[in-house]
Amino acid sequence: MADTMRGVFLPGDSTAAVREYPIPTPGPGELVIRTGASGICGSDLSYIYHGYKTHKGLSGAPAYKGVIAGHEPSGRVVAAGEGVSRFGVGDDVLVYHIHGCGQCRNCRAGYYISCTDQSQRKAYGWQRDGGHADYVLVSEATCIPLFAPLNYVDGALIACGFGTAYEGLRRANVHGGEDLLVVGLGPVGLAAAMIGRMLGARRVIGVERSKERIEFVRATGLVDDLVVADESAVDTIFALTDGKGCEVSVDASGSAPGRSTAVSATAEWGRMALLGEGGTFETEVSDTLLHKQLTITASWVTSLQGMEDLARMLAAEGLHPEIVVSHRLPLEDADEAYRIAAGGATGKVVLVPSGWDAA
Repeated sequence: MADTMRGVFLPGDSTAAVREYPIPTPGPGELVIRTGASGICGSDLSYIYHGYKTHKGLSGAPAYKGVIAGHEPSGRVVAAGEGVSRFGVGDDVLVYHIHGCGQCRNCRAGYYISCTDQSQRKAYGWQRDGGHADYVLVSEATCIPLFAPLNYVDGALIACGFGTAYEGLRRANVHGGEDLLVVGLGPVGLAAAMIGRMLGARRVIGVERSKERIEFVRATGLVDDLVVADESAVDTIFALTDGKGCEVSVDASGSAPGRSTAVSATAEWGRMALLGEGGTFETEVSDTLLHKQLTITASWVTSLQGMEDLARMLAAEGLHPEIVVSHRLPLEDADEAYRIAAGGATGKVVLVPSGWDAA
């Protein structure tokens, strides 16, 4: 194995730079993974690529610490440090993208994403080197088996967006015989469509405004009915559901109009899941919420065990998240990949390091 590798640095000026880095060496409880695929997330674009920002709750310092980018990696273990017990060289894994303190209430429940010890909470691609590289150093505690027949691109998508969609649907308790509405058919929305059907949704109705994305979604077959996001969208949804609306709705648009559509088209006694980042949520309360007896939940990524459960279910059903990928580029073309993603790609953009045979 060579001494150096390629990794992607984000200067914060809407570019992505491929640099040379030393190949990491695993310490106790750590693994080195040869990256098979690494996804580009919307949060990478919003909070790092265009300019360094922070999340509410952190100090005023930027959340991104100048590390190798990418928090959605999967790949094969090529080196293991002392004390590892579950995974070893040759194992294929995906990586939960936050490593927490392991001691606080949230970490002990598996929600490293909500670790309350900011001195210990480190996200791949934000505070510690991430997956946009030939190799990535990971904690064994954050690794999840990549169950056959899932491939590396599948694993990269489960590592963030699909996990997020799963958590929202789990909390909304979608089950057999129900109609599921998904507003915003980007990668997370399409993940909700696939997982919702796997969990038993009778029909999946999708709402999207982009004509190009609508055509892409139509080709995936993940949505039964496609509704254009315009002033008649809610009426169209009611017409498709015999006037009752959808028992479960998901907003993955992150926009006020999208959320308004979702809540208005949710049936009486229905449940609505908020997944899309950013924006605001404004609604009339009495007729829209109280009188319809709605339940609204919000979630930010799933737990470590939830992500493993999802990977196992998708593998058992023979479902491949990679169907939502519209662009896959080699690591050396990271700048182009980020430009495509930032320009509103029809689907998910994934970096796939070249130069090795995973067979």
